[in-house]
Amino acid sequence: MLKPLLSMVAATVLLVGTASADTVRIALIDPLTGPMAAAGQSALDHLKFHAEKINENGGINGDKLEIVGLDNKVNPQESLVQLQKAIDDGIRYVTQGMGSSVGSALLAAVNKHNQRNPGDEVLYLNIAAVDPAFTNERCSFWHFRFDAHVDMKMNAMTSWIEGRDDIKKVYLINQDYSFGRAVAEAATKMLKEKRPDIEIVGQDFHPLAKVKDFTPYVSKIQSSGADAVITGNWGQDITLLVKTAADYGLDMPFLTYYGAMAGVVTQVGEAGVDRIYQVNEYYGDFDKPEMAEQQVAMYEETGWDYYWLRLTTMLDMIDAAAEKADSTDPVKVAFALEDLSIETTTGEVVMRKSDHQMQLPLFISVLKDDMEYGAEGTDFNFHKIAEISRDEVSLPTTCKMRRPKQG
Repeated sequence: MLKPLLSMVAATVLLVGTASADTVRIALIDPLTGPMAAAGQSALDHLKFHAEKINENGGINGDKLEIVGLDNKVNPQESLVQLQKAIDDGIRYVTQGMGSSVGSALLAAVNKHNQRNPGDEVLYLNIAAVDPAFTNERCSFWHFRFDAHVDMKMNAMTSWIEGRDDIKKVYLINQDYSFGRAVAEAATKMLKEKRPDIEIVGQDFHPLAKVKDFTPYVSKIQSSGADAVITGNWGQDITLLVKTAADYGLDMPFLTYYGAMAGVVTQVGEAGVDRIYQVNEYYGDFDKPEMAEQQVAMYEETGWDYYWLRLTTMLDMIDAAAEKADSTDPVKVAFALEDLSIETTTGEVVMRKSDHQMQLPLFISVLKDDMEYGAEGTDFNFHKIAEISRDEVSLPTTCKMRRPKQG
């Protein structure tokens, strides 16, 4: 009787050991349904795509990486519900990007949770919520941003505008929340500094993800006499804006933050050629073999383009930090992330220790036809026309970060 009992105990121990094999889970809290779903779903699929590659190479410090999607409907309150759900489920890494209003709520909630729950800390990995305050006056040890913030992107964009003598009148149109207002403020300030001759001939703020018809806005742009538009719009709001402008026949550059987001190229097509510009960490020329390979593999497996380079960068940096710390504990990984640098397909990037803001090169690109690797199954993609080095993109920070004791 003793022998079968010992066998049962051994089997139970084996099962427990197997079940408790560590898995590092990262929860994406972003819109997976509704008008902004394409932005969130493309990010989720990109994360899962690259997580597979990491797992094939041994995982995160030997542990499997799993991506969990949680739908927040671009709503701050719903995001807090999803954050608590993730925490209750034992997830200690959360990522988000669509909407600085959501990012603001998550940042405050993660700070509060970590203060109240030492030993059970959570890291907020920010992929696109680019309000500059998050790495300035609201900086936090528990927050890392893997995208350039509003001012960094506008610094790059206005440096390019500075050399464009054909741009003399600019119209600003943005979503009516902290991010959109930060874009407008940065554009106004930096244009005045670099091109004081440029006149801002109009400015609009519209509700986030609520406008179905941009005709009234486009009509105002046309009547303003503007010869360029600057917009931080994303998701459905950038797609509908540039499509309406194209249908209206506006022949002027639309200088965007997110002109290559899912759906824009398909809906605008030929009418967007030489009109839609973007400032981003990636572009569609894929002028390195590894870039082309990424694009082909991503599209074949997911149906999405390789737009989210920063997601690959984020996972690779978490992987490198976990190896450096020899741990997947969020606190140890956070310390290891500070001043960590890795090489990406577009250049070296550094996670600045002083404010946890990624330092990276940016590129200005414009939509072109007959591209070797077309976006969204078309012949259109974004052609690189300017590179702004990491040092040129970088801006000082006002962050005064408080760090936990390093154990």
